[in-house]
Amino acid sequence: MYETVVLQYNIGMQDLQKLKDELKAINGEYAGIRDVPVEERAEFGRKLNEKKQSILAKIAEVEQAAIDEMVEPIDVTAWSGVNELIPEFYSVTAGSKHPLMTELDRVIDIYQMMGFDVIESRQLDDEFHMFDSLNFPKEHPARDGYDTFRTEEGLIPPAHTSTMQHRVLKNFKSNLDEGKAIAVVVPGRVFRNEDVDATHEHTFYQCEGVYVSETCTLGDMLGILREFFEKYYEQKLNIRTQPGYFPFTEPSLEFMIEKPKALGGKKGDFLEMLGCGMIHPNVLKMAGIDPVKYHGFAWGGGIDRLVMLRYGLEDVRNFESGNLNFLREF
Repeated sequence: MYETVVLQYNIGMQDLQKLKDELKAINGEYAGIRDVPVEERAEFGRKLNEKKQSILAKIAEVEQAAIDEMVEPIDVTAWSGVNELIPEFYSVTAGSKHPLMTELDRVIDIYQMMGFDVIESRQLDDEFHMFDSLNFPKEHPARDGYDTFRTEEGLIPPAHTSTMQHRVLKNFKSNLDEGKAIAVVVPGRVFRNEDVDATHEHTFYQCEGVYVSETCTLGDMLGILREFFEKYYEQKLNIRTQPGYFPFTEPSLEFMIEKPKALGGKKGDFLEMLGCGMIHPNVLKMAGIDPVKYHGFAWGGGIDRLVMLRYGLEDVRNFESGNLNFLREF
């Protein structure tokens, strides 16, 4: 069957080449029209055009015939060499999950066990959701601090998953009317105009958390975060906070955990893991939620950093590099 297809293909290609040679010759004849008497040029051009259109029609017929006679269509994305030439690192039997996706699923599972809904973030957003809805005043210098990319149309590849916070508050506001809390986590890919090195990457993953109720406190937030990190690293952890600044939370904190012993941590060695705080009243009002009756807290941190600490990895660039030796380790 294979030999038949190849034979038909070769014959078709020979016919096609002859027709293309004829077409090339006709195109050359057009250059000679200046040598034809003026009164004969119209007729000369008409005959050349008819001849050219006839050949073009025949070329289309040959190409279609070649397609129709194929026993099966050609997969232009398939490997074109014979099996013995396929490099060893191309697996033709099985694939695997990227380590970031495996760990992201683990993160989501922990939050879902704690009762959180999950909403995926966007990969393109607008100025309003990226800044305005999060209490960034116009011309505020913090807008520049995010080193955002922008498209020609003015859209923004999100620099943080907080870009979804306004949507979460609005879309889940009915929970509050029913006497339930808003409890949502938002995983997603984010983009920043960073100078890439072993600890900085222009593309990475974050997970945002949003919680709103009538009675929640900062203590509830610290309890949730401590529970998450202990579940993720499978050990008891000491935690610490220090003051921070984010326009969309007040007070704002930087949340730290004691470096796990498995990673060479000693008592008193703390690592900053994420930013967090009580949702600013302006952010709640922007979403139509009464900040006098309801309170909320939010947090956001990188998934890549979580995974690097869990496995003792030293170069964040490996996640986006396509390095098969690195990926095989997982």
